[in-house]
Amino acid sequence: MALIKGGKMKIVKKIGSLIAGISLFAMTISTHAFAKFPEKTVEMTILFGGTAKSVGQLVAKGLEKNLGGTVVPVSRTGGGGAVGYKYIQSRPASGHDIVWNSNSVSTSHYKGKTKFNYKAFEPISAMTTEVPVLAVKSGTFNSVKELAAYVKKNPGKLKVGISGKGSFTHLTSAIVFDALGGKVTYIPYGKGKAPAELLAGRIDAAVQWPGQFRSFHKAGQLKMLAVTSPNRIPSDSNIPTMQELGYKKVDVVMWRGLAAKKGTPKAQIKALEKAAAAYANSSEFKAASKKIGFTINYLNAKDFGKKIAKDDKKIKKLMNKLGLAKK
Repeated sequence: MALIKGGKMKIVKKIGSLIAGISLFAMTISTHAFAKFPEKTVEMTILFGGTAKSVGQLVAKGLEKNLGGTVVPVSRTGGGGAVGYKYIQSRPASGHDIVWNSNSVSTSHYKGKTKFNYKAFEPISAMTTEVPVLAVKSGTFNSVKELAAYVKKNPGKLKVGISGKGSFTHLTSAIVFDALGGKVTYIPYGKGKAPAELLAGRIDAAVQWPGQFRSFHKAGQLKMLAVTSPNRIPSDSNIPTMQELGYKKVDVVMWRGLAAKKGTPKAQIKALEKAAAAYANSSEFKAASKKIGFTINYLNAKDFGKKIAKDDKKIKKLMNKLGLAKK
């Protein structure tokens, strides 16, 4: 370089500057392309209160711990889940907006609450299964057999509480009482709680989550008669299943999991899926499942997608049968 004089030295300097500029530009592009996810806070939309909210908040904390970024649970309730699902659809498909979803993605669609169906979302992972339980006020019916006998002899007289027309509890109740072979009258109790409605005598029976009934059952005020899953649930192992009692067609559970808007990059879905799997296998989540009363049922994105599609067909068929699907 010492032999290069005048103009030649200027050319060498310009070439060096150009190379440095190109290198810096390439590094900028590379850094942007492989930016760490999440780049900002991840908002997890929770669609319902009660057990759904309690477990959803736990999952948000678990994701935050394993994802390496802030995850904030935000309640967006209403419309049987439709409010929350619509919100997710209004957001960019970046992975920074996810939803704690459930079978409600199908029920809200077939009720006409959403124009889109489950295909508008990218499955991330299934996390839990919750099993409904049939309960009555203590001193009214001591068994499912007694309840079935009453329903058959008194068509339409039994008042069954549901959280809303076309809701998951409505569909589950319809399956249960159809199996019992009698007609009943469904009473939506809106924002009220099933235990209070049963104790007040405004309804005669209700199908809800065990957590709502457990303390009243132990106190002898309410009686849990049967769960709707094929197997007994660990948190209430003394309660028989409907199938054990001879009603083989009763097999209803509520799954809950995580999903994002369709079009979310695969890398983001994979990162969320990995964080969810880590929390699903943690001792902390296992302990919570026993305390709250839900079953951990982790499925990866691919298998979760298959389950959602399969359940969607069942829900569509049942809602059409009950006249609950909007034409």
